[in-house]
Amino acid sequence: MGSLDLSNNALSNHIAEHITNQIITGKLQPGEKLVENTYAEEYGTSRAPVREAIFTLTVEGLVERVPRKGAIVKGYTESEIYDLLEIRTMLESLAMKRILENGVEIDILNEMKEILEKMQEKKDVGQYTELNHAFHMCLIEMSKSDVIKKMYARLKLPLLRIQSLSFAKEGNIPKSIKEHAIIVKLLEESQILEAMEVLNQHNQDVISNIQKRLFQSNDGAQ
Repeated sequence: MGSLDLSNNALSNHIAEHITNQIITGKLQPGEKLVENTYAEEYGTSRAPVREAIFTLTVEGLVERVPRKGAIVKGYTESEIYDLLEIRTMLESLAMKRILENGVEIDILNEMKEILEKMQEKKDVGQYTELNHAFHMCLIEMSKSDVIKKMYARLKLPLLRIQSLSFAKEGNIPKSIKEHAIIVKLLEESQILEAMEVLNQHNQDVISNIQKRLFQSNDGAQ
């Protein structure tokens, strides 16, 4: 890739997005080292923007620094994965309670419909995972709670990595699309309690899928 006409800050953000995509799609696996020179050469830049990008991803929980190894893709223990998914479920449940109190915001609902249309077109796991997060983020926005928004935003990158494991399983993307469509329809009809039930089951299914995936991985490693 040739040199880009971007400021160092913008370039570091661009590199961070690139590395994030590699992690989400599985091109970079947990424990794999991030080589600064490789990205510097790819983007035709010095190592400074790359180092800044890696620092950002370290703060956001996708990368960790290990003594004598440098920066590597962070792996998650089973308990960490379940904790992240459970926290996500609790925050979304709380968001739905706030929506029940405040009502459905039409502008955000229309945004959810637009995202749903894009989801129906995407077959790539990485892109679908990003759209899925954007859809759920709309529910968080609709809660009108800054506290919920800030807490949920901190989960974004770890959730993208973990959820991509679920969407990689055949049949899970069509199931996800169907359930998202039901949630949109129920919100449109102001059936918020019913939407809460569908969302909760949807999130519990994600946890079950991850559990099965981890069980199969552990079983195969024995």
